[in-house]
Amino acid sequence: MSGKKITFGSKPTKPAPGADAWVESRSVEEEAPPTEKMKRLTIDIPDSLHKAIKSACALRGSKIADEVRELLYNKYGES
Repeated sequence: MSGKKITFGSKPTKPAPGADAWVESRSVEEEAPPTEKMKRLTIDIPDSLHKAIKSACALRGSKIADEVRELLYNKYGES
């Protein structure tokens, strides 16, 4: 073993400024629970269509399920 000694910096004595305030004041956005029971729908689509949907949703920052759900609501209405 070599005689090389590794030293570490000292341990912080107090928390970072503002950390406690951030923890106490942060807000958590809770999603509203669905008003009715949800059912899963599985469909087969071509790979090219899946890629197009996925990339468009990624650019908009949305989820595929939310966009498809919106399309289905527009087509069949909310019951």
